[in-house]
Amino acid sequence: MERSEQRKAGRAASILLLGCLLALLPLGAAAQCGIENTAFKSGEFISYDLYFNWKFVWVKVGTASMSTVQSNYKGKQAFRTSLITRGNNKLDNMFIMRDTLLCYNDLSISPLYFRKGAREGSRYYVDEIWYTYPSGRCHLKQHQITSSGEHLWKETTPPGCTYDMMSIYLRARNFDASKLKKGEKIAMPIADGRHLTNSWLTYRGKENVAMKNGKDKFRCLVFSFIEREDGKDHELIRFFITDDKNHLPVRLDMFLSFGSAKAYLTGYRGLRNEMESRVK
Repeated sequence: MERSEQRKAGRAASILLLGCLLALLPLGAAAQCGIENTAFKSGEFISYDLYFNWKFVWVKVGTASMSTVQSNYKGKQAFRTSLITRGNNKLDNMFIMRDTLLCYNDLSISPLYFRKGAREGSRYYVDEIWYTYPSGRCHLKQHQITSSGEHLWKETTPPGCTYDMMSIYLRARNFDASKLKKGEKIAMPIADGRHLTNSWLTYRGKENVAMKNGKDKFRCLVFSFIEREDGKDHELIRFFITDDKNHLPVRLDMFLSFGSAKAYLTGYRGLRNEMESRVK
């Protein structure tokens, strides 16, 4: 598998469903890239089963779990969110996936720090981003340890707020979907340890979605995550989030370079709001 394809596949699978410089700044400096959090609270835990389409049959190939706790980040209150994805031996035969992601966001969901340690395919690498907000602008210090052990550094000041694959998830859960129109696009630039990608969410409307267990069904809002690369638009993920205040992702359809995958919600606890979107 080409490295560019591995990067796309790893980023898609990871969106399930993530000494920081900003700790020295006042909370208000980052608030310009923040949003009011009404969707989640400390203590939330979510789990998923991962499936891959193998010869027209959907086969379970792994699990993912995400947890969020309120923590202390260099003396300031922050949310600490971690995501762990693990493929089983069935997936290992096609594409090895061992990802651990971590991010810190301030209480207004402005990103502070992101780290991803990943074994994807034949390579292991580490991505890191430190966020600062000098003069109200978003500044990125990006770092990648390549599979050969090389350390690559880069600093970028993009024209607007920029996110990683973890902080964009937390932010997207707090959109006011009642104001969205079908087909509307929301710009969401994404960064990793080396790249800055032009990407956005497209709102696709509402749909009732059944879980893999055949018992649970939820009323959902549907979004597509799309990125532009080499002059072409690519839908990486279509995700279905509950049409209630939690905006909890219950299914994700991932369009990978080597096939199609899905993630289904299997459990949750510690939600901030009542699960009002369940269809009885």
